[in-house]
Amino acid sequence: MTKVMHFINGKLVDNSSNRVGKVFDPALGVDVREVALAEEADASAAIRSASEAFPSWRDTSLTKRQQIMFNFREILNAKKEELAAIVTEEHGKTLPDALGEVTRGLEVVEFATGMANLFKGSYSESVSTSIDVYSIKQPLGVVGIISPFNFPAMVPMWFFPIAIAAGNTVVLKPSEKNPSAAIWIAEKLKEAGLPDGVFNVLQGDKVAVDSLLKHPDVQAISFVGSTPIAQYVYESGTAHGKRVQALGGAKNHMLVLPDADLDLVADSAINAGFGSAGERCMAISVVVAVEPIADELVAKIASRMKDLKVGDGRRNCDMGPLITAEHRDKVSGYIDIAIADKATVVVDGRGIEVDGDSSGFWLGPTLIDNVSTSSKVYQDEIFGPVLSVVRVQSYQEGLKIINDGRYGNGTAIFTNDGGAARRFQNEVEVGMIGINVPIPVPVSYYSFGGFKSSLFGDTKAHGLQGVHFFTREKTVTSRWLDPSHGGINLGFPQN
Repeated sequence: MTKVMHFINGKLVDNSSNRVGKVFDPALGVDVREVALAEEADASAAIRSASEAFPSWRDTSLTKRQQIMFNFREILNAKKEELAAIVTEEHGKTLPDALGEVTRGLEVVEFATGMANLFKGSYSESVSTSIDVYSIKQPLGVVGIISPFNFPAMVPMWFFPIAIAAGNTVVLKPSEKNPSAAIWIAEKLKEAGLPDGVFNVLQGDKVAVDSLLKHPDVQAISFVGSTPIAQYVYESGTAHGKRVQALGGAKNHMLVLPDADLDLVADSAINAGFGSAGERCMAISVVVAVEPIADELVAKIASRMKDLKVGDGRRNCDMGPLITAEHRDKVSGYIDIAIADKATVVVDGRGIEVDGDSSGFWLGPTLIDNVSTSSKVYQDEIFGPVLSVVRVQSYQEGLKIINDGRYGNGTAIFTNDGGAARRFQNEVEVGMIGINVPIPVPVSYYSFGGFKSSLFGDTKAHGLQGVHFFTREKTVTSRWLDPSHGGINLGFPQN
C-alpha cells in the first residue's frame, strides 16, 4: 500500500519508526493508503530543516519572495483540479465543493503576492534635532501550522502563503486522516522555486503536535480544529513561549425574522447546513425561527431536502460521506438523543439510498425541529449534516440564545429590515456575521476568526491580522551626523 511520507528539506522522507495510520476513501469505506506517524526525531528533523533555511530565506529580497509566491499561484491555478481530486478522494466532499475549497485558498495566495505593500513600516523625520524614527517589520523564524481534516487544502493556505512571503519558514502538520494534499502543495511550492527547507510537511498525530508545541526553535503556532484541542494548543504553546493563534469550534445560528424571504432562507439553510456534509466550522447548525413563520419555514426546508442527492463526490451528487465510520456513528447518535429529548425528527438521514458504495460512511441530511437549548443536540458541535430548528417569540429572545452560547464563530440574520440587521450586527457577540448571507467567510484581505470559545489568542487568520501574526515590529531611532555615499553606479537597480 502506498505510504504518505514527510516532506523535509525538499524531499520525501520516511518516518524513523514503523508507526503508520490508515487513510480511507470515505465514499468506498476502505483504506487506500497509509500515512507515516512522526516520532520526536522526525519532528526535530523537520524543525531543524526549517531553522537552517530561515537565515537565507529571511535575507532573500521581498521581490524574490513575492515572485516565488506568484509562481506558486500560477501553478496552483493551472492544476487546481488535481488538488481538488485529492481532497475529494480522502475527505469525501464533492468535486465542486473541493474545487471551491482550493479556490478560496488561492485567494490568500494572491493576497500574499502583495506582501511588498503589506510589509511596509512607517517613517517620521526630525522627531528631534537630526533624529528620525521609523518602524520595520521582520519575520519570526520557524512557524508551525496544524490543520484539520475538513479543509486539507484551504486551511493551510490561510497561513503559509503569508508566513512564507513575510520571510518565515514553515512546518505544516496536516490531519492524518487526509495527508496527501499537503504533499501535493509542498511539491508545487518547490516547483515554483521555493528553496528547500522553507516549507516542510510533518505527518502524524499528537506526537507531532506536541513536538511543535514544545520545540524551542518554533516561534509561532497556527491551529484550526475543535475547541478542546484549540484550548490545549493555546495553553501548551504559550506555556512554551510561543505566539499562538488557535481557531476552535462553532455552533453557528441563523436568526430568521418574520419579514424574511423564506424561500431564500430555506435554500440558504440547506446550502449552509449540508454542504461538505456539515463538516465545516462555518456550517449553519441552528435555525432560530422567530414566530409565526417556523411551521412554514420547516416545511420549505424539508421539501427541498427531498431532492438532495447523497453519494460518491466524484459523481453528480450534492453531498458526500462523512470522513470516517466513527465520526458518522457519532453524528448519527445525535438523532437518537433528539428523539429521547422529545424533539421532532422531520427528516432522518439514517439508512438513506445513496449513489455510491454501500460500505461508504454515509449519513444523509437530517432536519430536527423543536430542539430545546438544554439538549446536547443544541449544545454540542455536531460537525455533521444535522440541522436543528429552535423556535422563539421575538428578536430579543433569539439574540439572547445566540449570545448565551459557548461559541462565537459565525452567525447570520435573514430579514428585509435594514434597521434590524444593523442592530443585530452591533449587538450579537459573534466574530463573523452574515446579513442575508448564510456562510459569512471573509475574503482573504479581511481576517477570519470568532469570539469566545471559537478563538484562543488575539489574532485572526489571514488579512492584516494574519500579516501581523507572522511578523514582529522593530522601532529604530537614528541620528546621522556625517553624510556619506557608496560611490557612482549608473546601473539600473534590480533584486
